Amino acid sequence: MLSTQSVPRYTCRDIHAGIDTSGHLRRVISCDIACKAHHSPSPPTIERTARSMQSAVTDRSEKPILLLINLHSRQGLERFGEVVAAFNSLGVRYIIGQVMRSEDFSHCIRWHQEQVSAVVIGGGDGTVNLAIDALLETNLPLGLLPLGTANDLARTLELPLEVAEACSVVAGGHRQSIDLGKVNGKYFFNVASCGLSIKITDALSKDLKQRWGILAYAIAAVKALLTLRRFDAEIQIDGEQIIHRHTLQIAVGNGRFYGGGLTVAKDAAIDDQRLDLYSLEVPHWWQLFFVLPALKSGRGNSRFGIHRWQGKTFELRTRSHKRLNTDGEVTTRTPAVFELCPAALNVFVPAPTPTADALPANASAPS
Repeated sequence: MLSTQSVPRYTCRDIHAGIDTSGHLRRVISCDIACKAHHSPSPPTIERTARSMQSAVTDRSEKPILLLINLHSRQGLERFGEVVAAFNSLGVRYIIGQVMRSEDFSHCIRWHQEQVSAVVIGGGDGTVNLAIDALLETNLPLGLLPLGTANDLARTLELPLEVAEACSVVAGGHRQSIDLGKVNGKYFFNVASCGLSIKITDALSKDLKQRWGILAYAIAAVKALLTLRRFDAEIQIDGEQIIHRHTLQIAVGNGRFYGGGLTVAKDAAIDDQRLDLYSLEVPHWWQLFFVLPALKSGRGNSRFGIHRWQGKTFELRTRSHKRLNTDGEVTTRTPAVFELCPAALNVFVPAPTPTADALPANASAPS
């Protein structure tokens, strides 16, 4: 595995790295280039060009993939070498774009759009969300390596959480069209929400996630409950029905999972061409502990203080401005318009397992 000391700190250098099949850095040769990373339109990249690796590469397409990994995350930094080793062994050609700031994800995608066949991002839900606009502009398919804390999108897509297996999904080439949600012009994969979720986001520090991993969400939720207050909301569904709620949280889901393993709705899917809205209305904050199983399964109803609606558009108004987060990052505020973007993006997913009915007469299903 690539050690922390071995990972170069990317500045304004063009770096060519030789990495063996075990993921260890063989050598790094760097040379100054004329452009500056923060001022030039061309971001530096690591290109897999070392002669020692050429014999291991089998072309799967005319163009390589663009590999973007969030090296500021714990898993991204620790498992960078594992990712490279996996693609080496699979014979996948790649260019590694260097990302130092959030805007670098979109910048790298736009700069390399004519050179690559797909974009593969290693990181969590917030990291992948940074690239949505550029992916839609370039029409490049997305591959996801689940290197975040919650990995809700990966779970929704039924991706393996092991790095080598996730890389194999990309190499397999099977793709699926998925929907996106959009609120006030900001796209999201999983969910956009206000109320309790904002309190949790405020309490969910980077240090907390690095120290406790997925448990950080539960710790942040307990902290958030201490200052939680209800608010009044007016919601219009598909431009017609108007409802009024006194609520702790409004959440609008596009995918299936969010918030570290909670479920938007029991039958929600990221390609069902609908949005799912719920309002959380338990009378007392301590009752949330009893509602949690219903939130995790997506089966909660009004008996649990969870009220649900479906639609393609929702308009949300509140008495005072409420901040909203999209895929875990605070990005906008009320009033808000939520919209469905059907079949907006292609992503790499595991190929479906053949059913017994689909198999030839002389074949059998894999064990």
